[in-house]
Amino acid sequence: MEPERLIVGRIAKAHGIQGEVAIDVVSDAPDRFAVGARVFSGDRPLTVSASRAHQGRLLVRFDEVPDRTAAESLRGAELTIPADEARALDDEWSFYPHQLVGFAVTDETGTPLGTLTRVDESPGADLWVVGAGDGEVLVPAVRDIVVSVDLETRTIVLRPPDGLF
Repeated sequence: MEPERLIVGRIAKAHGIQGEVAIDVVSDAPDRFAVGARVFSGDRPLTVSASRAHQGRLLVRFDEVPDRTAAESLRGAELTIPADEARALDDEWSFYPHQLVGFAVTDETGTPLGTLTRVDESPGADLWVVGAGDGEVLVPAVRDIVVSVDLETRTIVLRPPDGLF
């Protein structure tokens, strides 16, 4: 089932007194926070009036956020876009996290390893969290480990290093 909205960022904190917020971006689209772009916090639309890079985050001003008090009220908010506005992924090895959650995970011999429960983003590579038995296994989403992903059969085949599972 496709979600109605996709998360493109999270507001980390207010910045300064003019209503600017620091955003941890989770979108690969470079223009997602360009001037005039629109995102949502819950059902509330926010229109970007300015943005700039700052210490690994984006500092963004929204037309609807006039001051620090309003910016503080957004701390921790997820910023989303309607799913139908997301552009198609060009790379066959790129996936939206919602596409993978619930997939059966096996090794190359077909032995079940678990079910993908979520995707955690990290600087080096995404970490696919696989529910296995009573715990979770963090699997780096790299081609040396991920053999295949089949969106139609909802399966992921891994070549895990010894001791991972």
